[in-house]
Amino acid sequence: MLQAQSDVTPPVHPDLRQSIETSVGQANPAPDSSPAAPPASAAPDINPTPNISHAHEADTIVITAKAPPPPGDPLQGVNTVSFGAVQAVDKVFIGPVTKGYERAIPSQSRLGIHNALNNLNEPIVFVNFVLQLNLAKAAETVARFAINSTLGVAGLFDVAKRKPFHLPRRANGVGDTLGFYGVPPGPYLFLPLIGSTTVRDMLGRSTDLLMLPAAAGSPFNRPDYQLASGVLSALDERSQFDDELQKIRKSANPYDAMRAYYLKRRACEIATLHALKKRHGQPPASTQVKLPGKAAEQILCQPSLPTQGTDVEAGDPSPARNP
Repeated sequence: MLQAQSDVTPPVHPDLRQSIETSVGQANPAPDSSPAAPPASAAPDINPTPNISHAHEADTIVITAKAPPPPGDPLQGVNTVSFGAVQAVDKVFIGPVTKGYERAIPSQSRLGIHNALNNLNEPIVFVNFVLQLNLAKAAETVARFAINSTLGVAGLFDVAKRKPFHLPRRANGVGDTLGFYGVPPGPYLFLPLIGSTTVRDMLGRSTDLLMLPAAAGSPFNRPDYQLASGVLSALDERSQFDDELQKIRKSANPYDAMRAYYLKRRACEIATLHALKKRHGQPPASTQVKLPGKAAEQILCQPSLPTQGTDVEAGDPSPARNP
């Protein structure tokens, strides 16, 4: 007699059931919806081995600083900015205006303007030669002024330097007198509208500009005269200084070159005054110059290279002011 198949699942031993569930769970793991636990941090090493190279780098302190300004130029930072700004303005405005002045005015006319400006400065030269007790050169200056103001048509022609007079122009001013008596130049300055100067020369130049208006009065103290003469002087000086300026701009460090050029030339001009006082003759061809922070050196006592149409003499140093 056949027995009907039963749908009832036979009972399973509890140990066998647990073993089967464990096997199935390992084969098909259920997704874990809980957030992952952060990885356990490694236990700190009680006695870590130091990284010698890193420790050395960590203990090293690197200090960087700008080099101090050279002796005699404590305001180098400000002067350098001023120098750069002035040169930029000169390249786009003052230089082109000067070139226009040279093209518009014939060379002989520019020479006449240059001579007339120098002639107006002769009373200041005379006073400073007197202050330096160089009466011989003071007398020569008076003679030059008289000759050029009359025979030279108000100074337009420098007749005094030619035969039979042979009286070349000598530059002089209050700054030169102060240097003659040993007043140090003080800090170097580069100022707009003035250019290279020192504290001593700036004070001296200011006194020079006040001397003639105070002594002679009108028209030298009138604003229109001072403006016109100031513009002409600036154009004349910029025109004469152009050769040196181009050389300075081509140097490795134009600012340093400008400062060295000015300080050496001024030191040489002071030495020339002492030579003229002793010998009453021609200025020395060279002299020993000691600049701040440097060894003394022998330099040539020569003026700036004259441009076409100028009459710079051996005793007529280049202008004290420059761009």
